[in-house]
Amino acid sequence: MRQSLLLTVVVSLTALGALAAAQPEVPPGALVTWPGEGITRCGMSGDKWDPLAGACWYAVDLLAPAGTLELGRWVGGALETRRVRVAEYPYPVQHIQLADDSRVELSAADLARVGRENALIGGLWSRRGEARFRLPLTAPLERLPEGGRFGARRVFNGQPRSPHSGADYGAPNGAAVRAAADGEVALTGDFFFAGRSVFLDHGDGLVTMYFHLSRVDVEQGAQVDRGQTIGAVGQSGRATGPHLHFAARWRGARVDPALLLAPAGVVEIR
Repeated sequence: MRQSLLLTVVVSLTALGALAAAQPEVPPGALVTWPGEGITRCGMSGDKWDPLAGACWYAVDLLAPAGTLELGRWVGGALETRRVRVAEYPYPVQHIQLADDSRVELSAADLARVGRENALIGGLWSRRGEARFRLPLTAPLERLPEGGRFGARRVFNGQPRSPHSGADYGAPNGAAVRAAADGEVALTGDFFFAGRSVFLDHGDGLVTMYFHLSRVDVEQGAQVDRGQTIGAVGQSGRATGPHLHFAARWRGARVDPALLLAPAGVVEIR
């Protein structure tokens, strides 16, 4: 009896190990795609949406805790599921020194302003509608240099702050900034941290963001085409030099925008 029980435990642990090995591991901020024939709906964490170009796409938020995510898709009315494991937070710490300490230690008036701006911007994450984009997106700069520091936990003047949820691309002041896909100008403004900014709604919950601009060339509510100039590179807001901060949220999840521009790093499951 003891040997039989031990064998059962060993077999069970082996099966659990095989199951864990079969679950792809993804970092926070990742994109996962699950292609197939006849997909009618996709879903995760209680949300549902339509497939895109014959595949389900799942966005894993930058601050998603380590653990298991269950992904769903409907084929011919039948629900199929797969699981992925979200890895521990893998990104480095980035130390930034600003000459203007008022951009780090905010006054009461600035804190109130930031609160109002965050509430305004936060209203964009629930937008949905039909997808108006295709992947990969077009580059927001004609010559896109290597971008970086997505996910880095930032320390400004010794003060820990929120992680970097976009990619920074160094470019000359005044360089044209382009829409990554067709969409609607959901919001523009001059914000405390982001400076002059444009938020584009591309449908299916995808919003792209363009920060620290020297100028904005589009108006809120306007329709834009993929590749259209929407502004110019600058260093407005909390920035140490001219660059474009390009970021994306897909159905509310903060994802690495580089995966939308060149999806070689997207995790594909079968």
